[in-house]
Amino acid sequence: MLRIENLKKTFPIGQGKVQALQGVSFVVSEGEFFSLLGPSGSGKSTALRCVAGLERPESGEIFIDGMCVYSSATGVSVPPDERPIGMVFQSYAIWPHQDVFQNVAFPLLYGSKGPRPSKAQIRESVLEALRLVQMEAYHDRPSTQLSGGQQQRVALARALVRKPKVLLLDEPLSNLDAKLREEMRVELKELTRSLGITSFFVTHDQLEALAMSERIGVIMEGKLVEIGEPHAVYTHTQNQRVATFLGAANTLPGRVTQVTPQATLETPLGALSVRGANGIGLDENTWVAIRPEAIMCSRHPEALPNTYAGKVTRAIFLGSFVDGEVQIREHTLRVNLNPYDDFGLGDDIYIHIPAERCQIVS
Repeated sequence: MLRIENLKKTFPIGQGKVQALQGVSFVVSEGEFFSLLGPSGSGKSTALRCVAGLERPESGEIFIDGMCVYSSATGVSVPPDERPIGMVFQSYAIWPHQDVFQNVAFPLLYGSKGPRPSKAQIRESVLEALRLVQMEAYHDRPSTQLSGGQQQRVALARALVRKPKVLLLDEPLSNLDAKLREEMRVELKELTRSLGITSFFVTHDQLEALAMSERIGVIMEGKLVEIGEPHAVYTHTQNQRVATFLGAANTLPGRVTQVTPQATLETPLGALSVRGANGIGLDENTWVAIRPEAIMCSRHPEALPNTYAGKVTRAIFLGSFVDGEVQIREHTLRVNLNPYDDFGLGDDIYIHIPAERCQIVS
């Protein structure tokens, strides 16, 4: 289990300072795969490096498996090699002058203090870690002869060889090609689940976070702005910046004209019914986020609320869907079109937006 409380970290920049972490707090449960997702410079890697002991925060507390590894209040700061962690770096950090076995054995030989394991114990532990990542047959291969995917597996084996309480993953898939990255997403998720290891993953890739995590936290400008299960954060966020960062989203301004039985907003499209808009008042100005994939498109009108007539102004074929734009009145909506419907530029189209797929955001 990993617990972070009110973590603050600043970096000097020129004559001023940048607040990399502004009171970040969250808990990763035992055995959970948790992702911290955010754009470049948001503070996600700083948070992970603080957990690893590679950065020292100004204030806050960090607990790993009940052990306090950092506390500004008590002055505790456990060195990185004495923390019960394993870490996979973005660059893998594979030693080029060592073979696979030597790379994986490194934490056992030079890691934590205390009696060094015997050669037999080291060999057993290294081969077990390599077996987990399907690299046992490559134990004597020079590291310079490994592909990118093989290097990633070796780095993961090295992180696991000491049987850490928490696995730290600093964008470990970002250097792989698209196909291999997809394969390793599945392998990494299945491996951490089978081991039951607590995993803290940082990434700027929304797809990785959504696909791999049991929960995600979205961090922006050093602040944790949203946390929850991937599906809930993606479909029901109340933060406009999170909605647009997690994927394409149409945002519409609206004024509340009715609040019961469900909210109705006057928008650039016309009247729009929204379900689950608790807490907003009559005549209040707000915003609505609508995902392109939430919009249903047809050549024929349906007698349903939230149905509008428009024209196709863009249609880019992307294989499994067509990235489209539809002009409705003076407003353009981005939509995902079915490639078998064969919509073209200038075609008439009717769109229907289910009320439950509209997200009130601020």
